[in-house]
Amino acid sequence: MHSACMSAKTISLKKQAYDRLRAARRYPGESFSEVVLRARWPEDTMTAAELLERARTGERRFSDEELDRIEAVTKRDSPPEDKWAAR
Repeated sequence: MHSACMSAKTISLKKQAYDRLRAARRYPGESFSEVVLRARWPEDTMTAAELLERARTGERRFSDEELDRIEAVTKRDSPPEDKWAAR
């Protein structure tokens, strides 16, 4: 849906971002504007200053369940294979 009164803005995207945007279209004729307007943007983001303040005051950022999941993943994590090591 295009309107003669609608203003336009030109933007640049990395190829990877363009590919993701293109893949998110529901049908071939859906415009990128429609895809972007349909997107959901998280409301609970915070700045680095806010995160630092929370750390200073001891305010928790993660629930116990989230911390347990992070710890479990960290324990399973291993360093990548050394591709330069002799075989």
